[in-house]
Amino acid sequence: MTATPPQDDVAAHDVLRVNTVLDRLLPSVADVDNDVASLASAMRYAVLGGGKRLRPRLVYAAGRAAGADLDVLDRPAAAVELIHAFSLIHDDLPALDDDCLRRGRPTVHVRYDEATAVLAGDALLALAFEVLAGSFADAARATRWVCLLARATGAFGMIGGQMIDLAGESRRLELSALERLHRLKAGALIYAAVMCGAVAGRLGEAEQRTLGNFGEEIGLAFQIQDDVLDATAPTRTLGKRQGADERRGKSTYVTLLGVQAAATEAAKHLQLALRHLAPLEERGKALAALAEQMVERTF
Repeated sequence: MTATPPQDDVAAHDVLRVNTVLDRLLPSVADVDNDVASLASAMRYAVLGGGKRLRPRLVYAAGRAAGADLDVLDRPAAAVELIHAFSLIHDDLPALDDDCLRRGRPTVHVRYDEATAVLAGDALLALAFEVLAGSFADAARATRWVCLLARATGAFGMIGGQMIDLAGESRRLELSALERLHRLKAGALIYAAVMCGAVAGRLGEAEQRTLGNFGEEIGLAFQIQDDVLDATAPTRTLGKRQGADERRGKSTYVTLLGVQAAATEAAKHLQLALRHLAPLEERGKALAALAEQMVERTF
């Protein structure tokens, strides 16, 4: 029996793999008209400028648990990251969070300009679905991926969550509304990433639901930890401005519960997520390790 490689080796492999796929799929500045060159440059700047690639890694990890071929997982993994990059560009815009720093670099609208940033985000979202439509998977599976990511992105996912987030800047949200915000704005894409891997393999409906339940809980735990880090980690470590949520008057788990109680809440949802993986036994170990990394991270 071949030994399972260490988790760090798997992570490095998956990050390198999806980065290679993304580099190939993104438009090259040299291959577009001069008038479109700045758009292509901004798209590449947003996507290839670092990042932990947690969402693509979830696609690969869930896909491995489902017995899927890695070649089949490349395009949904890339599509998830393209959508994530789109969301970050738009979140950082002056009309929304008005952030000037992302991953330790100027945000896209600062590095280029606001109009280019809007269009780069739009183009990345469109490219994500082009990537899925051009996959080598069977039509039924590709359709499932499209539906998962479309719902995770729209009014019942990230964009709906962003609207609740904006409402939270002018009034204090109740904890139930904040949980819904987090499950939509951040959790929906994390859930979709897990499910893109889950439906790519040979799992039955019950095991797919198990992974879906895991994805929902780890998505919420991840975002609660993000609230904690925004309040406690320095800008140099975060790669974005520390305390940005507080300055904007946002409702977060920290502002509602305090740092320690928020961290406890993140740990609670992590444990719920891990409990959902238990029926998968050995097949769920890589996902469990990644989940722990997502919630116990310091940046």
